[in-house]
Amino acid sequence: MENIIAVLVLAVLIGGAAAYLVRAKRSGVKCVGCPAGGNCSSRYKKKKKKLTGAVIAKKTIIISGMHCAHCVQSVTDSLNRIDGVSARVDLNKSCAEIFLDREVGEDILISAVEKEGFSVESIQS
Repeated sequence: MENIIAVLVLAVLIGGAAAYLVRAKRSGVKCVGCPAGGNCSSRYKKKKKKLTGAVIAKKTIIISGMHCAHCVQSVTDSLNRIDGVSARVDLNKSCAEIFLDREVGEDILISAVEKEGFSVESIQS
């Protein structure tokens, strides 16, 4: 009887975990383990984006909410999609170094970070 109860408890736990993962992935969560420790792989690192012109400005964006390498990559990709922007994001410092070869409004940079689900605490020139 104890074996049957143990098997049922395990089945309920495994079923609940599987249902949670399916719901999380369907709702668009990219890294289910982030808040629990951020065990994302960093093997998908991309090359740095090269700017077409000379760097005319450098800014540092302080970002909250990043927990893993996947978070860093999504912010980096979002910022690098902006013309005239090359970004390097540091998880340990919770910031992004932005290099600009033309004028880019801070609202555009903030929107790129927030689009990925993170908050901008401040921007320093």
